[in-house]
Amino acid sequence: MRGLHLIAELYECRCESRLLDDAETLRDLCLAVCTTPGLTPVGQVFHQFGSLRGPAGATGAVVLAESHLAVHTWPEARAVTLDLYVCNFSQDNGAVARRACQRLISAFAPLRLLQRELERGVPGLAGESDWQV
Repeated sequence: MRGLHLIAELYECRCESRLLDDAETLRDLCLAVCTTPGLTPVGQVFHQFGSLRGPAGATGAVVLAESHLAVHTWPEARAVTLDLYVCNFSQDNGAVARRACQRLISAFAPLRLLQRELERGVPGLAGESDWQV
């Protein structure tokens, strides 16, 4: 269950507005990024908020054989959150995940960015503790 979880918050995005407020455009981008060698889309769902006359953002997820990508947009704030998790069971998919995340970030062209990386499934990492139930 070893894996890499990449999380990003993008602010003041300078991309075309339709990437922030149109679920189909967002879906096309996410699927293009997830067809990167090393990532295998197996399902997807995207939802349009608002209406065709007044779109109000979109949210979407691509289920990967390696795990998932989730993206949420806030056009009124020109903001996006990204969540990409890949499992590293039979091979290290970290480099592929980092490239995919960078492609998404570049497409949204944020002026400000907050990124985090979390190694998962590695008991005993510094600062972590096991919980017993």
